[in-house]
Amino acid sequence: MARVIIDMDEVMADTIAQFIAWFQREGYNVDPAALEGKSVQQMFPDYELARRFLYTPGFFRNKPVMKDAQKVVEALNQEHEVFIVSAAMEFPQSLIEKYEWLQEHFPFITWQQIAFCGSKALVHGDYMIDDHLKNLDYFNGEKLLFTSPHNTTIDKYTRVNTWRDVADVLLPGHQLFN
Repeated sequence: MARVIIDMDEVMADTIAQFIAWFQREGYNVDPAALEGKSVQQMFPDYELARRFLYTPGFFRNKPVMKDAQKVVEALNQEHEVFIVSAAMEFPQSLIEKYEWLQEHFPFITWQQIAFCGSKALVHGDYMIDDHLKNLDYFNGEKLLFTSPHNTTIDKYTRVNTWRDVADVLLPGHQLFN
């Protein structure tokens, strides 16, 4: 049984889709293809507005779930020791919203499997699935870089593009998608 550390934003929760939807609500047209290879600060037409979204009630609570995340995380939870670890201290309202989001979409994850923190440098395990190098760089186990527009040009760690790829790496031989 391996200890698997899973990030939330842009791994389990589709943060980019949420930003796009919120920008569209404000009258902006954001082309998802145009985001590829750009840093988070360069992705959107108004960075300050994007930052304000992060402090707006509902932003974290109503994010879409990444495709196949529920099925794969549930299977991982049955086979491995799973912890959801998310940086949440910078945006205080995100603490309760992220917790409620997990309860709704991943009810099989217990409160004892959730860690909200300021830095993931304190986390240890066998595998970490994250979209940011700053989190993976300090991790002592196997690093799985979950594809997001901001990291498409990076080839530093084992890349997983989808939750099906995660299943291939961490649940070999399982027939989740037949």
